[in-house]
Amino acid sequence: MSAPLSPVHDHSAQPAVGVLVANLGTPDAPTAPALKRYLAEFLADRRVVELPRWKWLPILHLFVLTTRPRRSAELYRKVWTEEGSPLLAISRRQAAGLAARLREAVGGPVAVALGMRYGRPSIASALAELTSRGCRRILALPLYPQYAAATTGSTFDALVAALARERWVPELRTVHGYHDRPGYVRALAASLREVWRQDGPAERLLFSFHGIPQRYFDAGDPYHCLCHKTARLVAEELELPPERYQVSFQSLFGKEEWIKPYTDRTVQALARSGVKSLDVICPGFAADCLETLEEIDQLNRELFLHAGGERFRYIPALNDRPEHLDALSEVALSHLGGWVESPEAWDATRAATERLAAVRRAEDLAARRLRADGTGG
Repeated sequence: MSAPLSPVHDHSAQPAVGVLVANLGTPDAPTAPALKRYLAEFLADRRVVELPRWKWLPILHLFVLTTRPRRSAELYRKVWTEEGSPLLAISRRQAAGLAARLREAVGGPVAVALGMRYGRPSIASALAELTSRGCRRILALPLYPQYAAATTGSTFDALVAALARERWVPELRTVHGYHDRPGYVRALAASLREVWRQDGPAERLLFSFHGIPQRYFDAGDPYHCLCHKTARLVAEELELPPERYQVSFQSLFGKEEWIKPYTDRTVQALARSGVKSLDVICPGFAADCLETLEEIDQLNRELFLHAGGERFRYIPALNDRPEHLDALSEVALSHLGGWVESPEAWDATRAATERLAAVRRAEDLAARRLRADGTGG
């Protein structure tokens, strides 16, 4: 059995507030062995593939994991950077930027740690980092603006699993999503305006979100509706009429029906209908990754141009743009109410005095227990 996360209780420690920033994850390297390890964890998640285990696991291990890792590694090599995985490098900058903003906004100790649902650093390692830094209250902030069971729900599963063996479980709060938060909507609109100021808008704007199987939506997953709301709010912020933008869904897996319309078919249909210029933004991705850099900016670009389009422009994810980090800070602070004080209200001297008093009370209690047991001097 592995050791628990919780350290021995230290009466002198100042309790801290922690924020666990989570995203999907990435392989360790753009190689077939690394992709096999990553996909084995990812595709074995019951939230991701909702099929009976007796039916799905043989397919996964006998067919998917014997062919897909090699093909996926070739795709990852197209987007890999000197820093490694784009998603991981950007996520680290996001966590650092959020930490800096929270330190300015919060009185008292606050810590931010990054954990990936699959791969490394794991959710469990992020929790261990926060508890080692004295965090007795932890806010989980999955970077999925639109809730889906396969993403946000799965992250919560991993949190509970990591804490299941803890004797002293920290207070836990979770962010369900932020698909309609004003700061997030404004940040998306600002990223579009920035591009449009330079070269003007395209004839059509396409909001492309990651898809989910249709049966997940039929079973009650709200994701599809949340994506449409995000697109509508951004369009309203930009004063775009309905005929100027569309919503589609990408990254299909398997042979079953997924929510529609599909992004690849949409970009082809737009080009064939006479649309010559297209802007594509992916609001569901907090950081650029394989699905945006390769699938959208490379594959779908080729589909659009080959179908008769003339100008395809991918609008990068919000990544570590200042407006995005400000929006994430606003989301975090709105969920930290009652846990933190403003810098003006925080009294470091009082906190130190209270810790010292707690140590003395603990020492006094221990001494009295020794005398009562007859073992004291």
